[in-house]
Amino acid sequence: MHTTEQTIEVNAPLRMVYNQWTQFEEFPRFMEGVKVVRQIGDRRLHWVAEIAGEEEKWDAVIDEQVPDQRIAWRSTDGGHHAGVVTFRDLGPERTQVTLKVDYEPEGVKENGGSALGLVDRRVKGDLERFKDFIEARGRETGAWRGEIHGSDIIPPTSRS
Repeated sequence: MHTTEQTIEVNAPLRMVYNQWTQFEEFPRFMEGVKVVRQIGDRRLHWVAEIAGEEEKWDAVIDEQVPDQRIAWRSTDGGHHAGVVTFRDLGPERTQVTLKVDYEPEGVKENGGSALGLVDRRVKGDLERFKDFIEARGRETGAWRGEIHGSDIIPPTSRS
C-alpha cells in the first residue's frame, strides 16, 4: 500500500471551496487522466480514468462527508484505493485543502510510476488545477451540503 498526501492553499472562502469539491462530476475539468465521474446516488460514484496508459473503471463509495470539514471515500471494485480530503478555514478568503490518497499499484507500470513519484506529482497537479479552477471561476458550480456517516445519509437542510 502506498500513500500520498498533498496540501494547497486556495484563495477562496471555505464554504465555496468545499461546495465545489462536492461536485464530483466536474473532476475531469481539473484531475489529470480522469475522463468521467458519474454520481450514482448520494454515496456512490463511478469513475473512468486513464492510469499508466490504460483505461480503468471502478466504483467508489463515500464513507464520510461533513460539510466544510472532510470527505472520505474508498473503492468498491477495481484496484484498491481510498482517500480523504480535508478543508481548513485560514481566513475569510483562504482555505487549506489537504488530499490524502492510499492506493495499491497494480502491474509493472503502476509500480514503476509509484516508485518514481508520479502519483505524488499527479495529486499535487490536481490540487493546483483545482485551485486555479475555483479561483478563476470565483464561485462554485454547485453544492451538496448533506452529511454521510457510513451508510447513514443526512440530507441537506435549509440551514445548510
